[in-house]
Amino acid sequence: MRLSVVTPVFNEERSIPIFLERLSAVLSTLGEYEIIAVDDGSRDGSFGALCAVVAQDPRVKVIRLATNFGQTAALAAGIEAARGRVVVLIDSDLENDPADIPYIIQSIEDDESDVVSGWREHRWAGAALTRRLPSHAANWLISRVTGVHLHDYGCTLKAYRREIIQDVALYGEMHRFIPAYAAQQGARVKEIPVRYEPRRYGKSNYGLSRTLRVIPDLFLFVFFARFGNRPMHLFGYAAFISFGAGMVAIGFALYWKLFEGVSLIETPLPTFAAMAAILGVQFLMFGFLAEMLMRTYYESQNRRPYRIKETVGIESRDDNH
Repeated sequence: MRLSVVTPVFNEERSIPIFLERLSAVLSTLGEYEIIAVDDGSRDGSFGALCAVVAQDPRVKVIRLATNFGQTAALAAGIEAARGRVVVLIDSDLENDPADIPYIIQSIEDDESDVVSGWREHRWAGAALTRRLPSHAANWLISRVTGVHLHDYGCTLKAYRREIIQDVALYGEMHRFIPAYAAQQGARVKEIPVRYEPRRYGKSNYGLSRTLRVIPDLFLFVFFARFGNRPMHLFGYAAFISFGAGMVAIGFALYWKLFEGVSLIETPLPTFAAMAAILGVQFLMFGFLAEMLMRTYYESQNRRPYRIKETVGIESRDDNH
C-alpha cells in the first residue's frame, strides 16, 4: 500500500463527515490508500459518525481507545496499525487542509526526504501577543535544543517514510518531537508551507499552558536523545561535579583551620562536603541502575541502538536458512 493517513479524533462529531469527505476526494487521486481514524475516548457522537463512514467506505478504518489517552497515544495507535509505505498524520478538526497532502507526498518521493513537516505560516495573524508570540517562542526553543529547525512543530500535518516512524516510541506528549527523533536516527527533514483554516466547530485546546509544557518535554527529549544509550555519562557528570564541590569545600575548611585558626565546627563547609560526597555516591548508583535498565531494555526487546539505512554485499540472516 502506498499511503496510510492517520487522524486522531476527539469530540469532532460535526467535523468528521466533512473532513473525511474532503480527505477521501483528495486521496482518491493518489492511488491505493487507507484512512485510520483513532477515536481518543470522545464523549460525543464521534465514534458513531466514524462507523457511519466505514459502512460506506471500507478504506476507512477506526480504532476506538478505551478512554482519552491524549493525542500522542492516539497517533501511536494509528501508526502501529498503518500499512502504507508513507504515513501521513493530519488533524480531523478541519484546521489542516487535505488538499496539501499531494504536495507533501511529492516532497517525500521527489526530494528523497524522510520527513516532511507542514508549516502553518499565517496561523496566528491578528493574535500577535496571545498566540503568535508563545508559539514562536516554543518553536524557537525546540529548534534550538534539538538542532532541527522548524517553524511549526505543533502542526500535525506531516508525512513520514514508514521505516522512519515505525521505530519511534511515543509517550506522554512527545508527538511534536517526532521530526527531531527521526533526525537523531539520520532522517532527512524538510518543512513546507501548508494552508490553515480556522476551526469550524468546537474549541481549540491550544493555549499558554500547552506552550509551557514544552519545557519539561524538552528535558525528556534531551535525556533520551543524548543519554538514552549511555545514561552513566549523565549521572557520572553529576557525580563528578558533586565530588568536586565537596573537595573544594573541605579544602577551604582545612585552609581556614591550618592558617586562620578557624575550627571545623565553626564553619558549615565540612557538613556541605559530606553531603556533596553522599550525593555523588547516589548519582553513581543511579547511573549504574540506569545502565542496567537500558541494557535490559535493548536485550529483552531484541533492539539495537542504531538504524541501518542500507547494506551492500551483506546477506541477511534469513538468506542463510
